[in-house]
Amino acid sequence: MSLQMVSAVSNSSLLQPGFSLLNFDGHVLFFGQKGWPKRSCPTGVFLLDIKQNELKMKPAAFSKDSCYLPPLRYPALCTHRSNAKSDEYQYIIHGGKTPNNDLSDKIYFISLVSKSSKKMTFQCIEKDLGGDVPEARYGHTINVVHSRGKSVSVIFGGRSYTPLEQRTTEKWNSVVDCLPSVFLVDFEFGCCTSYMLPELQDGLSFHVSIARDDTIYILGGHSLQNNTRGPNLYKLKVDLPLGSPAVTCTILPGGISVSSAIVTQISDTEFVLVGGYHSDNQKRLVCNTIVLEDSKIEIVERESPEWTPDIKHCKIWFGCDMGKGSVLLGIPGANKQLISDANYFYILRCKGEEEDKEEELTTQICSQTSSEDPGDSTPFEDSEEFCFSAEASSFDIDDTDTYNEDDEEDESETGYWITCCASCNIDINSWVPFYSTELNKPAMILCSSGTGHWVHAQCMDLSETMLLRLSEANVKYFCNKHVDLNKGLQTPPKVVRLKKQPMKPLRKKKTMKLATSTKKSFLRRLFE
Repeated sequence: MSLQMVSAVSNSSLLQPGFSLLNFDGHVLFFGQKGWPKRSCPTGVFLLDIKQNELKMKPAAFSKDSCYLPPLRYPALCTHRSNAKSDEYQYIIHGGKTPNNDLSDKIYFISLVSKSSKKMTFQCIEKDLGGDVPEARYGHTINVVHSRGKSVSVIFGGRSYTPLEQRTTEKWNSVVDCLPSVFLVDFEFGCCTSYMLPELQDGLSFHVSIARDDTIYILGGHSLQNNTRGPNLYKLKVDLPLGSPAVTCTILPGGISVSSAIVTQISDTEFVLVGGYHSDNQKRLVCNTIVLEDSKIEIVERESPEWTPDIKHCKIWFGCDMGKGSVLLGIPGANKQLISDANYFYILRCKGEEEDKEEELTTQICSQTSSEDPGDSTPFEDSEEFCFSAEASSFDIDDTDTYNEDDEEDESETGYWITCCASCNIDINSWVPFYSTELNKPAMILCSSGTGHWVHAQCMDLSETMLLRLSEANVKYFCNKHVDLNKGLQTPPKVVRLKKQPMKPLRKKKTMKLATSTKKSFLRRLFE
């Protein structure tokens, strides 16, 4: 195993943990950007082009009959084939988080409909399901199994928000483990069936799952209820006879205590397990080889690479499978660089040098999938946003219409972990939610002084009622430092004086004269 450092691309505001990569004939799609799509790429899906040690993003084109695909982070993703030996495939995407931290329960199919030397067109279709439809979730897995000439998808694990009837003000946005139900999804008939198995007692998320034929192996995972990463190893076997499906679960020995690990495939039956966490603050620096043969699984420890001091001493790390036995790893560089979203990246090659020379390095998917496709993993749940660049072959993507990152808003100076004022004590390593609306980032509010700057609501001593009122009302807010200055610059409102109509005494004189003359003529006639 060899470890090589690669350079990072500037302005990585679109890339953050939870994104997915989809590979179509060597062309890689990036999916799950940070924030909602902008005009420069309304679909939010990009083709990745790696040239001269730089990564460029070009907006992907979709057919007119495609549905809208929101940018979802931490979804479950896998490839789907009509049969195990088919060359044509499409991707299934289920669940995930939206930029508003809402959870999705929808299922999408993405496929390649046309391809030329200059342009690729994709199609996205949303599938409607009935029966026991899985609830909205993230951090789960989806796999496709084949049995007796038929195939179904299997969904397991994940996290979701606390049900509405159980929420309180203090724990409004709290997440819980989903029930340990196994869902079989038949896309041919559009129906779902859930199974509760006695061997599965606790919910799991950010686990590893590998499918081969009619069997799925579930390894590791994190349980929120117990806050443990048990040495789990489950074997799910799905039989698809003419009648009702049969699902059995077997608890196997030899599991590993790990969450958010990465699996990459190096041969038809051999995989490598890299990274992950033993606990919240302890990375797992050991690597393992996973061998699937004759309906059996074997996990053995293998020689780890020579980790750099930066990797050994950092608190968190993240990455995904690049395919062909290579893994992309990243560590945050916020403590060493002025730009908060800057990171260091490495490529870990799990094959030998001779095997690396025989096969060209291409970017592949990072998702749970069958053994016929590259191995998979779910991205680390405790990581920071990142982007990367690596030396790889060109994808022959035209340089014209390349996505321009300058079109997006630069969020490097308005991050959640800035020092907003002199008394700011918000720290990424020690912060805990203060308001009921906070989940994993502190609440912030924009100060309208000058060009504007962001401050933490907690540092401004704002009550939750006032914070909600300011977020709903269309008013300007000034932080504690600029509120007095703003009052001094205000001028009293201009008082509009009412115009008074001038009196016209001439009309009254004429009236009096007329009345006097009329009286004199009357008296004259009276005495005559």
